[in-house]
Amino acid sequence: MSIFVTITKKGYTLIELMIVVAIAGILVSLAIPNFQQSAMKAKETALKQNLFTMRTVLDQYYADRGDYPDSLDSLVEAQYLRSIPIDPFTKSSTTWAEILEEQEEGDDSPTGIYDIKSGSDAVARDGTPYKEW
Repeated sequence: MSIFVTITKKGYTLIELMIVVAIAGILVSLAIPNFQQSAMKAKETALKQNLFTMRTVLDQYYADRGDYPDSLDSLVEAQYLRSIPIDPFTKSSTTWAEILEEQEEGDDSPTGIYDIKSGSDAVARDGTPYKEW
């Protein structure tokens, strides 16, 4: 009588594990640029929405009071906004570029903020600077 010993192989070989890791690395390297593009697109959309909202509120303030606000805080104090939105690129609500109303020569009346722009120096995906939006 002979006794046969059967050896069962359990687990994975090093080659199999390396192949799995290589495939996972390739998939991740393909996904990261798409994720970064999505994040940038979301920030740009948020900036456009914030600018639209603030410009609308500035126009409402002007329509109600006949002049533009002296500061963005005036919009919050007058309850046109709950709070000043955060610029998604500078991550601050204090970096907005305030565009003041132009005065005629000899006019000493106070000027107000009639437009708002981003304070970011970054450039959009379409090549335009955010501070020109």
